[in-house]
Amino acid sequence: MKYAINGLGIPEAHGPYSQGTTAGRLVFASGQIAYDPEDDSRLMEGGVAEQTERIIDIIEAMLDTVGCTLSDVAQTTVYLTSIDDMGPMNEVYARRFVPPAPARAVVAVSALPLGALVEMDCVACR
Repeated sequence: MKYAINGLGIPEAHGPYSQGTTAGRLVFASGQIAYDPEDDSRLMEGGVAEQTERIIDIIEAMLDTVGCTLSDVAQTTVYLTSIDDMGPMNEVYARRFVPPAPARAVVAVSALPLGALVEMDCVACR
């Protein structure tokens, strides 16, 4: 069975999707952008490093609601509006996802919602 994930620190979905779901032992986090923690109708201020940090905080909160941590993440996809931002994103990513790091794909995209610089989704296993 599939269940939606809802919890504190997780911004509301801004469309016809769940922020996260579970299916058996798998946990799926939808693509997250760096919504302002005080107002999830707008993007937080800051560059790609700050946005990456906020996104991982959101994912961590989502995982916590189902008894998982970042170490349970098996795969991520990162979307960057500029591939030149790979360095700052990697610095945060390497600090937050400790070895063994999840499998990862990075995709350059032309635009993200609200003008975000980075978006990330993931799959974890409980």
